[in-house]
Amino acid sequence: MEAIISTTLSAIGWMVGLAFLGAGIGLGILGSKVAEAVGRNPETKSEIIQSVMVISIVLAILLLLLLGLVFLLLFFNPLIL
Repeated sequence: MEAIISTTLSAIGWMVGLAFLGAGIGLGILGSKVAEAVGRNPETKSEIIQSVMVISIVLAILLLLLLGLVFLLLFFNPLIL
């Protein structure tokens, strides 16, 4: 029983850590590409910023869903009999 709980906690830590690491790297790359795009074509700034906001909102919603899954695994673990 303790092995199942410790393995679940380890998996949860890996899931959350890698998800937020990937999101941070992805948003950093996205930000650099936005700066390049606005630098090359400044008159399209509002369209570019609007699309970036949509992407970041979708990413935030997906991370919130991941946290919901984490709490589901923490409090209602299906592996514990």
